[in-house]
Amino acid sequence: MKKYFLMGSMIFFMLFSTTVPAFAEEKGNDASTDTPKLAEDANSAILMERDTGKMLFDKNANEKLPPASMTKIMTLLLIMEAIDKGNLKMDEMVRISERASSMGGSQVFLEAGEEMSVKDLLKGISIASGNDASVAMAERISGSEEAFVKKMNEKVKELNLKNTKFQNTTGLPAKDHYSTAYDMAVIAKELLKYESITKFTSVYEDYLRKGEDNEFWLVNTNKLVKFYPGVDGLKTGFTNEAKYCLTATAKKNDMRVIAVVMGAESPKKRNATVSQMLDYAFNHFETKQLFKKDQVITTLELLKAENKQINIVASESISTIHEKGADTADIKAQVELDKNLAPPMEKGDRVGTLYVKDGKKTLSETPLTIKQDIETASYFTFLKRSLQKMAKFN
Repeated sequence: MKKYFLMGSMIFFMLFSTTVPAFAEEKGNDASTDTPKLAEDANSAILMERDTGKMLFDKNANEKLPPASMTKIMTLLLIMEAIDKGNLKMDEMVRISERASSMGGSQVFLEAGEEMSVKDLLKGISIASGNDASVAMAERISGSEEAFVKKMNEKVKELNLKNTKFQNTTGLPAKDHYSTAYDMAVIAKELLKYESITKFTSVYEDYLRKGEDNEFWLVNTNKLVKFYPGVDGLKTGFTNEAKYCLTATAKKNDMRVIAVVMGAESPKKRNATVSQMLDYAFNHFETKQLFKKDQVITTLELLKAENKQINIVASESISTIHEKGADTADIKAQVELDKNLAPPMEKGDRVGTLYVKDGKKTLSETPLTIKQDIETASYFTFLKRSLQKMAKFN
């Protein structure tokens, strides 16, 4: 017996029944005579459009370098995944361990034994780059920082990144702890699936323990959230070895870009380089959003599911990108659902792929997922459906 019914296992449809922009060709330092020389004051850099993942510019993007506190982008990603899965709640109180409170470097001066909400710890990580807050959250999610770091490196493999390895949650100097501008951009792209993180990373100043004797003033280490319109994250980094680093994101209209700079000589040069890269992106490119994250793409019927009508949604925002003034093309979307789908399934499980195509050329591939848990139908439900089906043929 077939596990599910669907109006065609492969669905083609025109987007908006109008023309939409095609992708730009991948850009680099020498991609075009019109491309300016960007990131001259950095060892490595990349400029990426978030939805498509297209590189608009890169310089030594795959060179292994210490990421410093940009490491916390992966830490934040695993925290947001835990919240999304329901394993963690914003108002949950987390007890701070002696080890977490003893972290050096950037910190929000957590005290051993005190309790702080997940929401406030996220503030401490996102705004002030708190190493103590990072370790506290790692211990809450995985039991220890070491176990959490194992999850970080498992996520690296899941994202198919070849040049990243983490030894801690913070980015404090450690042997064999490295990443690249490209890998950091991909991790940032994944984090931005949870765009609510920008409610924290975009804040310039805030407080922990507001009104208490040990009130602590938070000031964002990423000054561009105040001084560059549209910048709402993500994470700075500095060590003597790494020099000045920044993974920034900015949104203008429907277009969100990610800029990564590693190894700048000063905060001023780092910020100027990122600003120049963002200017280039917004001045020369534009996007067209095709589907929003969690938008229903199609439905299927699973006879063996308790609720047999299942909504299939986009796992992230889907767009196309093109150079301003470029010709557009007719774009088609193709949905392919996995074979032999059957309950039980969990929220977020991948059930298929949405391909955006320009003729025979595939522009993007986006996982399709389910937005809720799918339980196996009870005996009573399955019997009722069987009887209804028999009645139709009598």
